[in-house]
Amino acid sequence: MPTSERPQSRRAALLEFAVLGLLHDGPVHGYELRKRLTTALGIFRALSYGSLYPALKHLVDSGWIHETTEASTGASKRPRITYELTADGKEHFQDLVAASGPDAWDDDDFDVRFAFFSRTEAQVRLRILEGRRSRLEERLANVREASARNRERMDDYTLALQQHGEERAEREVRWLEELIVAERRAALDPGPAAYDEPVNTTPDLSTTQSTTTNNKE
Repeated sequence: MPTSERPQSRRAALLEFAVLGLLHDGPVHGYELRKRLTTALGIFRALSYGSLYPALKHLVDSGWIHETTEASTGASKRPRITYELTADGKEHFQDLVAASGPDAWDDDDFDVRFAFFSRTEAQVRLRILEGRRSRLEERLANVREASARNRERMDDYTLALQQHGEERAEREVRWLEELIVAERRAALDPGPAAYDEPVNTTPDLSTTQSTTTNNKE
């Protein structure tokens, strides 16, 4: 398998992971791929082609995706490039979704990992959810401690923002608790009755950002 080694930032690695995940369902051309990244995954809302195409080139050079160039049609003079996951790319993606280290619990990493939970083994999902919950609980405790220590020096607006961040973090912790309970229930009884009550699987993507900002106060 051809490879192309290069130092990667976490964001670049996360982008490549997301591309592999989106291509898992079938070939996608570059424009549609960027559209899916910017609309479905909050971290990539401002993704430019200048960031996407180097990632695609690295994936092609690594042998994980294959590109096919189609002749331009109509008024467009640009060729249409379609990207498709290779067999090696599918194997590499499975290795990535099997990982469940602390990086998977961080803010942006967790959001992207969660988007591909349907392709993640149950035990890995549970480990990531529990790790994320622990991370949020620790952060929430720090925010509360800082709030109590500095409350007298806060004006009303800063205090309201602090409380808002705490409430959003508390909601995410409760949401994670629901998911963890559902995952454990499903592990004991994988049938349809495992989920007696509907679980909200849509995370509040702004929760972590708000809590992180407040933690820096």
